[in-house]
Amino acid sequence: MTYLEFDFKIEPPQPGCDILLAELSAMGFESFVEKEDGLLGYVLKEEFNQVEFDQIHVLNNPEFDIKWSKRDIEQKNWNEEWEKSFSPIKIADVLSVRAPFHPKENTDFDIVIEPKMSFGTGHHETTYMMLQHILAHDFNSKTVLDMGCGTGVLAILAEMKGAEQVEAIDIDPWCYENALENIERNNCKTIKVLQGDSRLLEGKAYDVILANINRNILLKDLPKYADSLKKGGWLFMSGFYHTDLEIISAQCESLGLSFEKKMRKDEWVSAKYVF
Repeated sequence: MTYLEFDFKIEPPQPGCDILLAELSAMGFESFVEKEDGLLGYVLKEEFNQVEFDQIHVLNNPEFDIKWSKRDIEQKNWNEEWEKSFSPIKIADVLSVRAPFHPKENTDFDIVIEPKMSFGTGHHETTYMMLQHILAHDFNSKTVLDMGCGTGVLAILAEMKGAEQVEAIDIDPWCYENALENIERNNCKTIKVLQGDSRLLEGKAYDVILANINRNILLKDLPKYADSLKKGGWLFMSGFYHTDLEIISAQCESLGLSFEKKMRKDEWVSAKYVF
């Protein structure tokens, strides 16, 4: 498979990077690396739509000066790009997320992640907040779904927090393979990785659903999440702006899901709902 790598230089970087990332996600870009002066974005070459790209609002917004270039990139080149840009993260001296080439941190939970075009290293605000939610809750004996799992980092932490059974689902074949690799790398025993979409939820029930996906997919799949959540279960979602919280919460309430709390980091939000 061949991917296109887009290198965006954005002035001002914020909120330009966040806006561009959201718009690119909505048109099928699969992973991103944030830089000081902009953003790298990756999309499968055969799925890139030039017409949709030309209509991206922020690229035509006079409030931002955005220059970009693109190149073909093979899967084998990803680790090199990853090592150039990745630094370990630490959350409250409790959790560290690092690459295999970083030294181990003195934290309660230590996750080793090496993505291949997969979203979910903990650096982006949405993943960071989802990790915070997991750390703040008791997952002992819970059945958990990590929907749109990317690298599998949320599923891995859920197991480390005591989850009895975890399913990690992603539609992208690279994410599927990468999640399998990261789960093995972290010696996980209770996580099952599946490739597909929300149709795989038919007839299943979970105590906890984690969904860090873009707004449009969340709105489309929320009915299936509600059908798959046990009574009293928790739904944690992120991948959307604070301005989208109202429409997300309205659909949740129509499905019997009650808003409990939210986190906000820059323009991004992560929210918890109870069934």
